Formats: sequence, C-alpha cells, structure tokens
Amino acid sequence: MASNKIQFRSIHELKDPSLNGKLALKEFQNEIPVEEFLDDSNKEGTSRRDFLKILGFSTAAVTLAACEAPVIKTIPYVVKPHDIIPGIPNFYASSYFDGFDFSSVLVKTREGRPIRIDPNPAAGSLGTTNARAQASVLSLYDNDKVKYPALNGEEQKDSFDKVDDFVLKGLAESQAGGKKIVVLSHSFPSPTFKKLFGDFKAKYPSAELITYDAIPYAAALDAAQEVFGQRALPVYDLSSSQLVVSFNADFLGEYNAASLEVSYAAARKPGPDMLRHIQVESNLSLTGANADSRYRLKPSAVFKTLVEVYNGLNGGTSDKVATEIVKELQAKGDKAVVLADGSKAAYVLAHLINQKLGSKAFTGKANFLKEYDNARFNEFLSWLNGGQVGVLITNNINPIYSHAKGEALKAAISKVPYSVAITDKKNDIYKASKAVVPSTHWLESWGDITPETGAYSLMQPTIQKIFKSRQLEESLLVWINGKNSPANNYYDYLKVNALTLNGGKTFNKTLYNGFTNGGLATGLSYSGGNAAQAVAELSAFKSNQFEVQLYTKSAIGDGTQSNNPWLMEMPDPISRLSWDNYLTISPKDAETLGLENSLNARMQLDGDLVSLTVNGVTLKDVPVFIQPGQAEGSLGLALGYGKKDSGKVADTGINAYPIFDGYNTVLTNVKIEKTGSNYEFAGMQLQNTLMGRYEIAKEVSLEDFINKPVDEWNKPLSMHTIGGELPIGKIDLWDAYDDTDGPHFNLSVDLNSCTGCGACVIACQAENNVAVVGKEEIRMSRDMYWLRIDRYYSAIEKVETKEQIDRGLNAAQLYGGPFTEGILNHPADNPDVIFQPVMCQHCNHAPCETVCPVAATSHGKQGQNQMAYNRCIGTRYCANNCPYKVRRFNWFNYALNDRFDFNMNNDLGRMVLNPDVVTRTRGVMEKCSLCIQETQLTILNAKKDGRKVTDAEFQASCACAAACSTGAMKFGDMNDVESEVRSLFNSDRKYVLLEEIGTKPNVFYHTKIRNRKESLNNK
Repeated sequence: MASNKIQFRSIHELKDPSLNGKLALKEFQNEIPVEEFLDDSNKEGTSRRDFLKILGFSTAAVTLAACEAPVIKTIPYVVKPHDIIPGIPNFYASSYFDGFDFSSVLVKTREGRPIRIDPNPAAGSLGTTNARAQASVLSLYDNDKVKYPALNGEEQKDSFDKVDDFVLKGLAESQAGGKKIVVLSHSFPSPTFKKLFGDFKAKYPSAELITYDAIPYAAALDAAQEVFGQRALPVYDLSSSQLVVSFNADFLGEYNAASLEVSYAAARKPGPDMLRHIQVESNLSLTGANADSRYRLKPSAVFKTLVEVYNGLNGGTSDKVATEIVKELQAKGDKAVVLADGSKAAYVLAHLINQKLGSKAFTGKANFLKEYDNARFNEFLSWLNGGQVGVLITNNINPIYSHAKGEALKAAISKVPYSVAITDKKNDIYKASKAVVPSTHWLESWGDITPETGAYSLMQPTIQKIFKSRQLEESLLVWINGKNSPANNYYDYLKVNALTLNGGKTFNKTLYNGFTNGGLATGLSYSGGNAAQAVAELSAFKSNQFEVQLYTKSAIGDGTQSNNPWLMEMPDPISRLSWDNYLTISPKDAETLGLENSLNARMQLDGDLVSLTVNGVTLKDVPVFIQPGQAEGSLGLALGYGKKDSGKVADTGINAYPIFDGYNTVLTNVKIEKTGSNYEFAGMQLQNTLMGRYEIAKEVSLEDFINKPVDEWNKPLSMHTIGGELPIGKIDLWDAYDDTDGPHFNLSVDLNSCTGCGACVIACQAENNVAVVGKEEIRMSRDMYWLRIDRYYSAIEKVETKEQIDRGLNAAQLYGGPFTEGILNHPADNPDVIFQPVMCQHCNHAPCETVCPVAATSHGKQGQNQMAYNRCIGTRYCANNCPYKVRRFNWFNYALNDRFDFNMNNDLGRMVLNPDVVTRTRGVMEKCSLCIQETQLTILNAKKDGRKVTDAEFQASCACAAACSTGAMKFGDMNDVESEVRSLFNSDRKYVLLEEIGTKPNVFYHTKIRNRKESLNNK
C-alpha cells in the first residue's frame, strides 16, 4: 500500500465518514421525469418501479427510449469542392489567439466546419492547448454574437458602406481638426498588424495605437522593464531544473502569459534528479495543488517571506521558513528558480534572486504576448477626458466591463464624436459606440503572431465568415485605401509581409506547418533592478485582518469566452464547482465569521452570501465557498465572471473587476458582511465517489520510491484461495480469450504528470458530442461528462496518545515543520491534493456487460467496452453495477430542447457536432468509448496505405490523450511490443483502480510521487 494517509473529497466527507454510504443509498433514488411524457392525470411523483408498472417493461419502455430521430434534410453538392471529401476530416494548421491566450494548433474540419482543436506538435511547448483553446471552436458558433454591422443602433444587413462612410468622415474631420485617432486594442503581437498600423498612421498622422487588457500583466511588464530594460516577459524552461520555489505564482495556470506545465512535467519524472516544488501562497491554486511542499500564508506574509529569502541569499535571515528555502536554493544553485506574482516588487526580487543563482531556467527568450503599458493607457485616459479624441476604434475589448472605472469610461466614450466598436457581443461597448463592426472569430481570420523570441506563427481561416463580420486589419485597409479598392485584401498584404519573417521559407510551407522559426530575434538579459526599493515596498506592505487575492480560473480566464457553455460548466479543478465564481475562505475564518457551507437532503451544496467591500467598492451577494488549504486571513475571488449583455451563459457569477486596480492582484482594506441569504452551488465533488474500497489515488514519497522495495509502496494485491494465496490478477471466474490478433488498446494515466488543467475534459466533450446540461442538472448530479478529473485531498491521519507513544512519534512529526503538516493538525488546514482522471475503464471483465438485459453494452475484440445506443432501454442496471461510476444516463433530450438552451438547441451551435459520433437521446446510457471512431479511422487509413499504424497515430486518435500537454495520458496498442503504453504497463508505479474486484481494466494508473522527506514508517 502506497500510503496510509486519509483521503477525502470535501470538508463534509471529512466531518462525516458515513457520508459516502448516504450517497450510495441515494444514488439510484432519483425520480424519473415522467411528467415530461405522461398525461395530466399521471403528473405526480412516480418512482421508477411504479413507472415500469404503469407502462410495462418489455414494450412500452423500449418505445419510450426509441424516440424517433429528427429528420435532417441535406442538399448534395452540384460542384463538389476539390478539397472536401464527405466523411473525411481535413486538418489545418493555424494559431489560436484571442488577446488572452495563444497556441499553435491544428483545426479539424468536417465538410467545411471546424469541429475540434488539436495541439500542433511542430510548435513544441507553444503548440500545446489548454481548456480554453480546446473550447474556442464552440465560441465560433455562438448564437449570441453580433451578426451585422450597425450605425446609431440600426443594423446594416446589406453592407458595410454606411459604417465605412461614417468612419471615413470621422477620420478626415479628426485629422483636419487636430483630434486624436485612437485604436484601442488588446495586446496584439502581430508584426503584420503593426506594419499595417504604421501605414494607417502615415495616412492619419494623429493616429495612436493604445493597448488595453482586462488582465494587463502591468506589474510583470514594469518589473521586466526595470530588470531587463525591455517590456517583454521572460520565458522559463523548467525541464533541467531540480527546484522551483513559487511565491503566489500560478505558473501551471496563467503566469507571464504562458503556462510552464510542459517543462514542469518533463522535470517531474521520478528519479534522483526529480524537480522539487515548494509553493508559498494564499489561495489553493492549481500550481499549489501540485506542489510537493506547500506553505500557506496570507498575501502580506508571502511578500515578507520573499523578502527574507532575498535577504537570506544576500547576507542572512532569522525567518524559519525563509531559512529552509534558502538552504535548498543554495544547495541546487543554478538548477533552482524562484517565481513570484502579486506586485512589481515581488517580480523584481524574483528576477534578482534568479540572477544571483544563475538559474538555467531563465532562457533569455522574451514572451511578446503582453504589451500593456500603464503610463500609456493613462495618457489615453487624459486625452479621452480632455475631449481630444475624435475617433475611437476599439478592437474586441470591453473596458466598461473590465476596468475598475468602467462607468466613467462609458460616459467618456459616449462623448467621442466618432466611436467605433469592433466587437462580437451586444455588450456595454456596443451600446456606447455609434458604429459597430462585428469582429471575426480567429477561425475566420488571417493573421500572424510572434509569441516569443525566434517564433513565428500564422493564422488562417478554416471556414467562411458565418455572419457579416470583418477583422480589424480588413477595416484598416478600407479606411486607408477607401472602399472597393483592390488593395483591401488582407491575405495579400499578409503574404507579402510574412516572407520577411518566416526564416526564408515559402509562405505556403509556413502556412502548411502553421509555425516556424523566425519573427523577432530580440532576447532578454539582466541589466538592472532596484532591490532596495523592492525590499522596502514589500516590507512596507501592511498586514490586514483580511486580504483578497484575485485570480483567474483555468476555464474562464479573463472572461473573453465566458459565454461558452463548455467552459462555464467545466468544474473548477480545486473546488469542483461549476457555473460560478465565489469567495474562497479558510475553514477557521469561516467559523469565526459564522459562514457555512451546508448539504441539503439531496447532498447538494449551499453556501452563505456576503457583501464584500474592498477600498470602498462593494460587491453584493457574493457566495462563499469554504476552501481547504486557504490561508487564514486571505480570501480568493476569480475574475472574468458576471458579464452583462454578452449572452445568457456569460451573465453568470460576480464581476470582480470593479475591485481590481489593473495592477496589483493583492487587495487590502477589506470588509465582509453576511447577508443572511443562502446560495445554491452546482458542485461535483460529492458525486461519482468510489466508495469503501482500497486506495484509489496512490501516492508515495520520492525517498521511498527510490530506496524501498516496490512491495512496500505498491504491493500487488493477493487473495486467499483453496490453492493458497494468489495474486488477484491470476484469479478469474471466466476463461481468458485470445486478444493478440490485431490491436488491443490500453490507456495509461500518470498521476505524477496530471496537473488537473481540464484540457482533456473539453477535448473529450468536443470529440464526442457530450451535452451541456446546465447548473440545475449539475446540482442534481446529472452531468454528462465522459471523462472527469476527481480531486482528492489527502492528509496525515489523526492518532491517539497511546499510538503516539507506541510509534515513537516526535514533536516534528506530531506538529509539523516548515513544509509539512503534523499529524495533530486538522486535515482540512493544508491538505495535499491529487488529481485523477477517471473515464470508463474498459474492463476485460466488465460488470456492466453481465447485467444488461438487451446486450446494449458488450466487449470488443480491441479492448473497448462498446455501447449500442439503439439497443439501450435505459434500465440503468449497468450504472448500478459499475464500480467506477463512469456511466451517464440521458434524463432528457439535451439537443433541440428549450429547457437546455445551449449550443445543441440552435442550428448554429449544432454545427460543432462531430458527425462521426451519434447524438444520444433520452432514456439511453452513454460513456467513454476510447474514441473508437478515431481508432477505426486510423486503422482504416493504415490498411489503405498497406502499412502498420504507428504509435504516434494511436496516441493522436484518442482525444483526451492528444490534448494532454504534460503527457499524463498515453494511449496505444498493447500488442505492439514497441508501443509506449506497453512499456508503461510494466512500470513499478503501475496499478489499476479497484483491482480487488477483478474487473481487469484496460485503463491503468501510475502512483503519484512527492519529492519531500517523508517515509511510510513515520506517518
């Protein structure tokens, strides 16, 4: 057994050990929604047993489940496009960029429709995707988008002529009258756009380009300016590092405009040189959840600890925590790196510490994705308030929503004579502007990006424009050259300019690959940094009773895609709540303030509402979530929620931007007042629990992993039989069958590499047409996810006094040290976290198959547990018999149903559906298929070519594995002796879930390794 630590999924489970039993009893007591299809006389609460009595099992239930599928009329091609073969996908290399995120990607299209986003392996770490990149394909088909240009509130459905006439008139008047012409855009590191704006300024000399980002990275950029002499963020590579110390830096999420998860996972391979991760933070972040040692402090204390670490490296410190960190940093030297966040001074000190260490994680490359300049933006505000702006062109931003002084901006913009909004929603900026140009989605656009030093990436449209939209560059060409000019083709303009940036390759070759070496050669080097000033600023930061730490969630980010239902429903990896943001608070602070999270009779989570006042600005009715691991005296709140007039999904949660000054993410002068009202959360942390079994998420220390026999930390299970004790794998009730003919698929999941980011969840949802069910159904425990990421907290167990004596536990073991929680500390104070992706385990001895009365679920020769949806009559026997809780029941038709008014309820949103996967209807079970449609296509293509399928092809054919940036998921053929998955199957860390029940899954896991000093003997 890997560990005898306790594991729990919520505070409620920790307080009430019998909770799992209660959940098990309630699992199949849900009432079937018969009111949907019975007449008025039968619309009363009816149990499943009564329902079967009324309708009869054998015929009526089958009739009910076999609802007539909708008739879809199609029109054949008269002249078929040469590049489209019906039924065969096309892939196009492009660049995902929306002002907040960047990734070089491959876009999968079917019959001219983009339906999925894949990473572009040619781009290395710049070609990985997160959940937002995966979900961005759905944002293309957003039915709430602006569809036509508008002038003075009237839509112009025929053409852009009136809007262009209005803008050209304004440009001429402003230039003649000496007024400023301002293009206000999000960060836009496109060299061709910059050249185009240069041409625009040549035509209109009073034109100015101003950058505005909702989350501007202003402190980081100012620190870079001071330390490196350039407003560009440093690029780090952790792959050769052995120690990373982070001070409130969520570097596996959004940090320095990028995520370090690829190099982080590479450095976390178990072994003597495995990267050790120390996290000093306030909120329990995604990065902190993956740390080996986590020290929780309120933000002011985090800053002071950073100062003490700097002092310790440059003289000495008496701080106990800092002393321990300094020792480890000095021991690792240039193989260590320090990262910080929260203020400019914190960034400066981190840079100077890395300079002193000579950290090799600092690559010298510059990240160009963020361009905000606070001084420059304030200059723009002075022009705006002084009436000096004649034309204002905003490029797909909404500062009225995301700026702390949004209402003042709204009033000022309304006074600009010629205001033009290039936007995708009828939001605040739409209403405040006199002219509107619908913006194109990145999948409809041409463009280029220079994301970092030596990298150049092209963007190409993969679909014709769905609405009458136009990207900023096209508009600038019209406003430079006049209407109907032959020079207004941005593709031609881009093609000419790209030849100077793509490293000597042809344009078509660069476009085919999507990514190449080229772009800007500028790098970073240390050239300054005022340490004394940074130390003084951080030391002067006053501690308050409560301090707020603002952050971004892995699903919503800065809110750019907050109207995307895939992202809004995706549960947060830490809290496991969806459809919300909330104020996180520690258990002890909640108890002090009388704030509670409670479970109702259906095991649904409710929480108190509070009014949160920060520096005189009040946010009303903010729900409170009690978060294990939250530092006492600190509060966490996510940005990007509560968008008005941006679609029905976006208008969810609380807008926290009014308390964000655009610079510091740590806020003081905080007041909390309980309103007395309750709030209903849509939580997933208490459902699908694997109950009363052996260890589910295994973990072990690196020391034990290296030095102790595998039987001590990953002992194979055995069972006593009449023939003696035998390994469970050797005991069988069924005869084995030959599965060596053809491929036999297995999926490996490494808990050491999984960061919990959720990209695999969205990739699975996109590939397999998984329905969005909405907050109400999530609250009813009726999510439809084929793949979930279970989050387990783990903590050292409580012990009695006698046991303390018997085991000889010393004070450090009882009460903990600087980086470890002692046995006597409360488990919810600072638990470890384990992320475990769970999908159908595709058991070779599947319990679901033996109980299905109509053989709707059966086993395939290639190892998949298969579903025949048109046979399923919805008994749910299979779900009852599944020990992994991975099957989903369609309580309703989620498509074309006004009750579930999401993407499947309108023709535009349904364009994202994968035609290779059926859309399931009410009354049937569904679950993971290991993307059987993709594996069969891969095999078919290899047969046509007369060759063997490569390991990489199979890896790419499983959506979750293909989307995983860290390599935590590996999919392949066990009958290929050279496949990676076969090699992983023989690893000492390998184990299967619930091995003791003998299901023999085709999905297996690898034990999580923690790089810290703890032994199985001293727990």
